[in-house]
Amino acid sequence: MFWRGVLGYLPVNLAQGLVGLLTIVVFTRLLSPADYGVYAIAYSAMVLSHTALFTWTEAAMARFQAQARQRGEIADHMMTLYRAWSMLGLGFPLLAGAAVWLAPVHQPLKVAICAGLAAILFRSCIKLVQERRRADGEVGSAATLDIAQTIGGFAIGAVLAAIGLGGASPLLGSAAISAICLAFALPGELKLFKGGHWQPRRAREYAGYGVPISLSLILALVISSTDRFVLGAVLGEASVGIYHAGYSLANRTQDVVFVWLGMAGGPAMVSALERGGKAALVQTAREQASFMILLTLPAAVGLALVALPLSELLIGPQMAQGAARVVPWIAAGGFFSGVTTYYLHQAFTLGRRTGLLMAAMTLPAALNLLLNFVLVPRFGLDGAMWATTASYGLGAVASFALGRRVIALPLPIGTLVRAAIACVPMILVVSLLPDMDEVPELALKAGLGALAYGVTAWLLDAGGLRSHGRTLLRTLRPGAAT
Repeated sequence: MFWRGVLGYLPVNLAQGLVGLLTIVVFTRLLSPADYGVYAIAYSAMVLSHTALFTWTEAAMARFQAQARQRGEIADHMMTLYRAWSMLGLGFPLLAGAAVWLAPVHQPLKVAICAGLAAILFRSCIKLVQERRRADGEVGSAATLDIAQTIGGFAIGAVLAAIGLGGASPLLGSAAISAICLAFALPGELKLFKGGHWQPRRAREYAGYGVPISLSLILALVISSTDRFVLGAVLGEASVGIYHAGYSLANRTQDVVFVWLGMAGGPAMVSALERGGKAALVQTAREQASFMILLTLPAAVGLALVALPLSELLIGPQMAQGAARVVPWIAAGGFFSGVTTYYLHQAFTLGRRTGLLMAAMTLPAALNLLLNFVLVPRFGLDGAMWATTASYGLGAVASFALGRRVIALPLPIGTLVRAAIACVPMILVVSLLPDMDEVPELALKAGLGALAYGVTAWLLDAGGLRSHGRTLLRTLRPGAAT
């Protein structure tokens, strides 16, 4: 199931990666640094609110859908989750409206925050649809929804930014496309809980599982969002815009791989545990962890090496130089964050010990708050970068240590060491290449660096790369199969 998901979700992640880069290219040129900073702050507020209220229902859908289907309880399962979502959705507009009205911020930021909060209802409901389809192995339909939201939200947001709607534009685009997708997808979902009943006991079980996940994600968002709010208060929204541009360039580039593997890996591990027990889970998890390290470690190192030409090529000229300083540190933090979120945290969700997941995130979140309040006033952007990377590193250590108390997911140290060694020739090759114009410099450094890493990883057989490749070649060779 993992490898089928990896292939099935590849088009989604190619689309998300391309649009993610286009978002940076377009919006850092259509918006001023201050407007881009307004967007960054409003986006952070949207994600925090979404996570606090609705993410637990999405987590419960992902975890319990397979179990409900095996037991023939789909209608009750769906009715309970959607009823819970509806109760939250009815009160949310009043709460959000009051919060924005009372917030001591200027009008453009209020408008952008309102746009983000309005998007939440549509985004969270369509997310329930996607999680159900992923859990049921409907890779194609789930992928189609992802692609439609990614491309459509970008296109609508870009048009709105071009006509002068400022920092609210990307959020209005997200709200519009989510509503459109929901109009097409929701009727089919409603048929699945026909005859189902609201079950308070089931709702309590789902909340007991999902709420700690939401709380842990809020703590993770503290790590990824606090810096924007502190930078905005200390240095102003233009500094937030520069920081967010560099952060997004590093983070979104890595997320293409992490989210891709997570889309396939999460359902595959749930399925392995439900059908084959812990032995099947360990085998599946080892494959995933090895593949993840082989792809994401060199990606993080490569981003740091080409930060300046990549920023000059993709980010608007008003923000490019400052953003280039941000990329290497966020690339390092993004590696720790991705491995933690999309692999190490699976131990807590698979073992249904999500309370420990919250505990694993409390320490790095507290450290991040402390470091941001201490370092940002003194060091500015540098302080925010240092705080983020240190917090994500601590989060990885804490999640690994606590996760082993629930389910001891394998950590392929051999693959990690070999991949790190394979990065050394890449660093040497890229460091020796001369500076040029952005496009040829980036193409040459990225191409030769990737080649140096790939050849070394092959020679070292990192993650069984060489042996797996030979097996595949033997399989594909004419006459090999009998």
